[in-house]
Amino acid sequence: MSTETPTTPERSDFIREIVAADLREGRVQSVVTRFPPEPNGYLHIGHAKAICIDFGVARDFGGRTNLRFDDTNPTKEEQEYIEGIQEDIHWLGFDWGEHLYFASDYYEQLYEWAVYLINAGKAYVDDLSADEIREYRGTLTEPGRNSPWRERSVAENLDLFERMRAGEFPDGARVLRARIDMASPNMNLRDPVLYRILHAEHPRTGDTWCIYPMYDFAHGQSDAIEGVTHSLCSLEFEIHRPLYDWFIENLPVPSRPHQYEFARLNITYTVLSKRVLLRLVNEGHVRGWDDPRMPTLAGLRRRGFPPEGIRQFVAEVGVAKADSTVEMGMFEHVIRDVLNRKALRRFAVLRPLKVVIENYPEDLVEEMEAPNNPEDPGAGSRRVPFSRELWIEREDFMEEPPAKFFRLAPGREVRLRSAYFVTCTGVVKNEAGEVTELRCTYDPATRGGDSPDGRRPKATLHWLSARAAVPAEVRLYDYLFSRPDPGADGDLFADLNPASEEVLRGAFVEASTAELPVGETVQFERLGYFCPDPDSAPGALVFNRTLTLKDTWAKVQAAGKQG
Repeated sequence: MSTETPTTPERSDFIREIVAADLREGRVQSVVTRFPPEPNGYLHIGHAKAICIDFGVARDFGGRTNLRFDDTNPTKEEQEYIEGIQEDIHWLGFDWGEHLYFASDYYEQLYEWAVYLINAGKAYVDDLSADEIREYRGTLTEPGRNSPWRERSVAENLDLFERMRAGEFPDGARVLRARIDMASPNMNLRDPVLYRILHAEHPRTGDTWCIYPMYDFAHGQSDAIEGVTHSLCSLEFEIHRPLYDWFIENLPVPSRPHQYEFARLNITYTVLSKRVLLRLVNEGHVRGWDDPRMPTLAGLRRRGFPPEGIRQFVAEVGVAKADSTVEMGMFEHVIRDVLNRKALRRFAVLRPLKVVIENYPEDLVEEMEAPNNPEDPGAGSRRVPFSRELWIEREDFMEEPPAKFFRLAPGREVRLRSAYFVTCTGVVKNEAGEVTELRCTYDPATRGGDSPDGRRPKATLHWLSARAAVPAEVRLYDYLFSRPDPGADGDLFADLNPASEEVLRGAFVEASTAELPVGETVQFERLGYFCPDPDSAPGALVFNRTLTLKDTWAKVQAAGKQG
């Protein structure tokens, strides 16, 4: 096997073309990328795209990816988020090896570089308040104004900055700003703030520091310290690139990273703002960051979305330079394609209706052989108990069926999957007139679901033996927002879908599902894909619906090809 570093990956996009050219022409010797999350929340599906690009590009060219937490704001960062982010990345299928870093590792170096800028006359301590700084900055059409403190001497700036570090001043009293250009058309270059005073304990450095670097100051320099060659980020950071370049050009950094931007991932019926997601959690609209309705990776994992499907989805979306919005149906189509190939099949009845087969022996229990996955010949089969009393779905019976209803009805024969043909001979009702039980007969000659005389019922139903079925709670999930563009009318939370979760507490599942580990998704035949929830316990199973079987995106694609 060749050990040479690949210069042309199997797939191609504008970023991979840039990296390939850099290697080919000797601008870099090896590829180093990084994924730099802020530990102020959980990762979401948009981050999955960045993760796949950062780690995927490095992998394709034989390089490495650093995981670096940009932990520059102790008031919003928690150890829970740090651990959750690492778990999400590993679950998605990527690993950073020994290259785990924190911006806080570089606090002393960043402070020294801030002093370097002061000595060079390129940074100053400003006494303006945050509101005054905002006012002085100007607008997109009007230049900013210089701060009254912009011309402080180097000596005075050094003294004040040192006293800021020593904790002499309260929060918000002073900041350190870069001296660049208050008339720049790029607002980020209008003397940006480099350091602010925050008397807050940091998750890693404790109370060692009371001044903290701003994200924009720490970000690029951290890349340079780590020897990152290609700083890949989403498109909203494009306007920040001139500022990052200014820092690199005006500081004695050990290396020169180059930033390249790609379009972020936007999906219909979804909001990917950390601020909004945090509000959803804090206001109790969802169960938590890992609620199966949330677009977080923790939520997708809990709902049963396979990491392989998420990676495949990111690959199909591709790497582009212009922002766009992807249909949720496309995402679900990719996930269904993976689950259809990999998920085991099991029986479950969500809204049960009892069936009594009157001509079946009362004490007999047979084992019917059912395939584990018809799409995978190697998946084998399983034994499913069959007895006189069964559960079927309530919606599979109608006492007075319309013309196109082919399922069970009085006098009608249907096939029970992998079992027998049965015919409804009567119904039992309660005092309110509701059907509570069906009486049926079966044809013993149709064991396995085939008839020796060639009869072919128009419907095949799933079922469970009432003796062997296991009770379970089933949670049915729909979109968290009721419209494809949440908040388009101005009130995002008015678009929350009140029917995004339905809890069924009278469901039954196949006994073998009790052995499924949390996170393993199976197909409940005819019903959709489901996985055990972490709330499950022995004797109290809980399942989340991952997706229904209906695939509207596939139909849209097929219609487009026909057209």
